[in-house]
Amino acid sequence: MHSPLTRRGFLAAGSGLAAATVLPGLSACSALTGADSDPDTLVVHSQLGTTAPGSPTYLAALDRFRKEHPGLKVKNLINGDDLAQVYETSRLARKEPDVVMVNLYDKTLAWTDVGATVDVKGYLDDWGLRERVLPQALAEWTDAKGRVRAFPYFATNWPIAYNRALLDRAGVDAIPTTGDELIAASRKLRAKGIAPVTVGGNDWTGQKLLAQIIQTFLTEDEARHAYTTGDFGSRGAREGIEYFVTLRDAGVFADKAQGLTSDSMTTQFNTQAAAIESAMSSALAKVPPKVARHTEVGGWPLADGAVHEKPTILRTYTLIGFWISPNGTKKIDAVEKFLRFMYRPDTVARFIKESGRDMALRSDTVSTDFPLVAAAQRLGSTVSQALLPDVYVPPAAAQPLITATSTSFTRGTSAAKVRAALETAYRSA
Repeated sequence: MHSPLTRRGFLAAGSGLAAATVLPGLSACSALTGADSDPDTLVVHSQLGTTAPGSPTYLAALDRFRKEHPGLKVKNLINGDDLAQVYETSRLARKEPDVVMVNLYDKTLAWTDVGATVDVKGYLDDWGLRERVLPQALAEWTDAKGRVRAFPYFATNWPIAYNRALLDRAGVDAIPTTGDELIAASRKLRAKGIAPVTVGGNDWTGQKLLAQIIQTFLTEDEARHAYTTGDFGSRGAREGIEYFVTLRDAGVFADKAQGLTSDSMTTQFNTQAAAIESAMSSALAKVPPKVARHTEVGGWPLADGAVHEKPTILRTYTLIGFWISPNGTKKIDAVEKFLRFMYRPDTVARFIKESGRDMALRSDTVSTDFPLVAAAQRLGSTVSQALLPDVYVPPAAAQPLITATSTSFTRGTSAAKVRAALETAYRSA
């Protein structure tokens, strides 16, 4: 596994390297030139702005902000999954944006520690915005040294979506709550030519569902230990892996799940080619109305001896947050105006109403136009919560774990090999 010092050195060496090196990915940030040091231009780097859920609302918010602050220009840079890599490259050149909008995961876990972004705790208090943040969100964005890595913004509920119409067509009378019921339902669905559980077994959606299933037999502390250390040798972890393998080899997951992605998963569910998916809020918001009308949300079915009392879901408050860069501290007045605007109740309410986003901030607004998102918000104590491992997995192990996920979803792979693949992801990173 790469040492954190390697990343620290990589970023710390930035100014010297920048002059002599052609930096990979810098072309994606080609706008980071010239006027970027203009004190009247705020540069924001975001994953919103194209097809990501909430993008239209975000772009409209930027327009309103510009109108309210005519003397302050806002340059909006957009990247998708490669945002973290592009940001680190721009940081090397000391041309990084002032504000970065991205989740707490993988590379970003190390940013505050290596000085790529700054602790925002003081700003959160000085600007009087702490009370706007849900306590759970503040806890998840605070690191072991008490530093708040970013201003929390998006959250998500991550339940299991069940297409009741397809279940009814297959003769499945009730939403499965046990592994045996799920296997029986899957057989009936397959008999009707319907894929049971669709999942991106080749990407992060598969990794999250695998982690959720393994936790069937793990307490929260045990799960935190497993995903922090890469030790899946405990009795509970081994039982969880065996439960996953039993479900997989019984045909619970869609054919060739090891090659599917989050996009193919969404397509299969939304076109009714598959009856069940593990769907975070952003995916629930995309379910077409004609499918949403006969879809219910709930938890993942349990096995005998599970440590949870009710079927499980995932929840997290570590989706998009507002990170402040070292360059941003040089324009902190502009950053304050922007953050105050984005935290305003009316701005937050529009993300909920127009885009169906779950927020890490306090709000009384409900996603009335996104019934599945609202239904997931109402699940409350009717389900148990498994641990989302994102903030515990060492950054260098995140991508190897996704590779291990594809191996795990390949039919016939034994529980021992699944465990070995997971543990190797930590050792080889």
